[in-house]
Amino acid sequence: MYAIVDIETTGGHANANGITEIAICIHDGQKVVKRYQTLINPQREIPIYISALTGITDEMVSKAPLFKDVSHEIFQLLSGQIFVAHNVNFDYSFVRFHLAQAGYDLQCNKLCTVRLGRKILPGYMSYSLGKLCAQLGIANESRHRAAGDAEATAQLFTMLLQKDEENHIGKALKQGSKEQVLPPNLHKKEIDQLPNSPGVYYFHDQKGKVIYVGKAKSLKKRVCSHFTGNNPGLQRQEFLRNIHSITYQLCGTELIAFVLEAVEIKRLWPKYNRSLKRFEHAYALYDYIDQRGYVRLAMDKHRKYQSPLYTCNTLTEGYTLLNYLIEKFELCPKLCFIQKNAATCTGINSSECACEGLESADSYNQRVNAAIDELNTALPTFAIRDEGRTDDEHSCILIEKGRFYGMGYISHYFNADDVQQLKTHLTPYPGNDYVRNIVASYATRFPERKVMFC
Repeated sequence: MYAIVDIETTGGHANANGITEIAICIHDGQKVVKRYQTLINPQREIPIYISALTGITDEMVSKAPLFKDVSHEIFQLLSGQIFVAHNVNFDYSFVRFHLAQAGYDLQCNKLCTVRLGRKILPGYMSYSLGKLCAQLGIANESRHRAAGDAEATAQLFTMLLQKDEENHIGKALKQGSKEQVLPPNLHKKEIDQLPNSPGVYYFHDQKGKVIYVGKAKSLKKRVCSHFTGNNPGLQRQEFLRNIHSITYQLCGTELIAFVLEAVEIKRLWPKYNRSLKRFEHAYALYDYIDQRGYVRLAMDKHRKYQSPLYTCNTLTEGYTLLNYLIEKFELCPKLCFIQKNAATCTGINSSECACEGLESADSYNQRVNAAIDELNTALPTFAIRDEGRTDDEHSCILIEKGRFYGMGYISHYFNADDVQQLKTHLTPYPGNDYVRNIVASYATRFPERKVMFC
């Protein structure tokens, strides 16, 4: 038996909105054998634009039952049935959430008439309920009311049952089928094409724009995990509705996928990514020559289009490094902006300090350049050579002087012992501390995959 459901609500996600009307048509596979419909008091104001769309007003629901008062009857009607709706995950998430609030745990197999319509009745311009029914000659005198839409969906479902020559409905109900949980606008072939390999995947909207980027050890498994569960939140429901297609890039290893995900999120700025969008270097160590010819070191906020000597996320880390260089190479704390008052210089050579012009720029700059050389020497240059996308290649990530340079794929026969030669085979990418840290951590865990350069 099938329970064909339509609801009207106060908004687009269940955990912050109520149901204002519900209609259920029990279908035996041939015809509707039972109908149920009721207005519901959502215990909150119905937005004006919702009332304009549905015709349901606050006055109409003021004396209607609360959902908890009809929850037992609704649960009895739905329990054990196959839950059918047009964009089923929306209706199911609402009904299941509010039943749970009333103490009932609804567990049903689901069928989506949007997805089934695309498969069984291909070629129509639109698969929205109103437009599809109009194209099929299904009348609906009460559009955007639960009873009218449920009745129209029931007629559509009857037609789908009759025309399902390839048993799409049966396949969708099989245990292990992804059809029940997939977003309404995503074709199952998009999932079927995904390999069980490491990579980066892209969710696209109706216009082809990337709206989410993710990384995976197994592309198919990770993508499918997005569609499990029944989270009723606004962001998830909107996210699922907007997924129309999937593309991917194979990466050879999970590490490459980690790095490429970070790069692509910064490049594409997808709507539904959050965590890596704003990862930036917070502070940086810079060098410059002042008007008197002295090379000066300074910690400052990271500036996007300047080349720093070193980057870090806290001023404490930056000043610790700078104080170490000042002490070891006898640099002037005033010229390094550590001492900012007008008092006598506190440096080791304060009696002949450069800040007072008592030491020549050439002499002082030799020590500054020695400090910079040590900093560059201390920042390692190495590559991670690992598995490739195919058996005849390796993946390769290059860290040059402590900074992420880029990555790519090289032949098994390529001898990666020269940095400049290796760089010609790699694609440069913008890096950040996140990328640098995950590559460094990986090198520590797998030292046998690390190739050092002098």
